[in-house]
Amino acid sequence: MLSIYALTWLGVLAAQISPGPNLAAVASVGLAQGRKPALCVVAGISSGMLVWSAATALGLGALIEAFPLSLLFLKFVGGGYLLFLGIKAARATLKGGGSATFAPDPRSLTNGLAWRRGVLVLLTNPKAALMWAAVASFLFGQGLSAWHVLAFGPMGALSGLVIYGTYAWLFSTGVAMRGYSRFSRWFEGVFAAAFGAMGASLVWAGVREAKN
Repeated sequence: MLSIYALTWLGVLAAQISPGPNLAAVASVGLAQGRKPALCVVAGISSGMLVWSAATALGLGALIEAFPLSLLFLKFVGGGYLLFLGIKAARATLKGGGSATFAPDPRSLTNGLAWRRGVLVLLTNPKAALMWAAVASFLFGQGLSAWHVLAFGPMGALSGLVIYGTYAWLFSTGVAMRGYSRFSRWFEGVFAAAFGAMGASLVWAGVREAKN
């Protein structure tokens, strides 16, 4: 189980490192308003991750128990989505950089409003829902129970707290824009490899199951 967790965590970690709405939210607040509000956004993002991970773990567990063949469907859908993300990241790598554009947010935010912004950014991002559904289906596909899948959620939230917390610190220094632009191609490469491997594994497992 630890090896399965490790592979899944690597994919989630790569997604958290790569450009996207979460990073944009942290960057915009950090650049304009400083470290503390940016860290509150990070806390909100991690809170949203716990919500999505719990919803997908418990919801998919009930669905699979009621309709066993739904797991086969989820393997193809989740694996296909992960492959799509991997291919998209690979194309960005070959083109020479990420796609995120960051602009400072001039609006003043209290800590509570900053936290709420992080939660809303995560919960209203359809890619986040699909990613956690894909992660859950991958873990279910490896034979783990709903409680094992649920237990993975805090791991993803903790890594998100560390990754986005680091970004909050960097962007609040005012020098991260140049550094991130310089290395974004490598981040996209890691993202492509990790999710490509997870997606291919999930689809292949579905193909083998369909043949039996």
